[in-house]
Amino acid sequence: MTAPLLVLCALGPEAWALRGGDWSGAAGGPPVLARTGMGRKAAGRKAAALLDAGGYGALLVAGFGAALAPGIRPGEVIVADRVTDAEGGDHPLASAPALATALEEAGLRVHLGTHRTADHVVRGAERARLHAAGALAVDMEAAAVLAARAAHAPDLPAAVLRVVVDTPERELIRPGTLPAGVRAWRTLRAAVPALTAWHRHAAATPLQLTTPQPSTLPQEAS
Repeated sequence: MTAPLLVLCALGPEAWALRGGDWSGAAGGPPVLARTGMGRKAAGRKAAALLDAGGYGALLVAGFGAALAPGIRPGEVIVADRVTDAEGGDHPLASAPALATALEEAGLRVHLGTHRTADHVVRGAERARLHAAGALAVDMEAAAVLAARAAHAPDLPAAVLRVVVDTPERELIRPGTLPAGVRAWRTLRAAVPALTAWHRHAAATPLQLTTPQPSTLPQEAS
């Protein structure tokens, strides 16, 4: 039997968007949705505690992020095929193309590439340097979550996606931030059926009719 999907996000608005999506196709019953808090330390601690408890079929890190490459627009999705950090951490994600395909089939604009996890908000020239080094997006949690996975559940399928809020052309502290945030929030909610499709693919089990679950709403992890 397929175990439920563990979905980690950092912020309340991300959790709100995800919680309200259509999880009716979720394999293994309702997903477990947990907020990690912002930053690598908080995310790593929360992920380690949850993964150590076990019982999940796959791990997904989802939320908002910043694009490093010019030409990517707010509301578009960047799926990580690997996540790196400044200390040399490198976490390849083999099932990233399957997630990108599921999102595209849901009608979303998707980019596939490296995500960089930083310990601060990245702006200006630093964005350009990270993009020149090969990264498409930056966040503040994913590498820590994947490091916890490597330590506690190395065989667990995992994926990372960020819906773009700000870009090199439109950085975070600008008047356009609010409309861009609303666009990203709607995209994250609309992505939920694709997340369940990816989980089914990652579980490598045929789609079957199962006994209805008492609820299709995400569970909250404490």
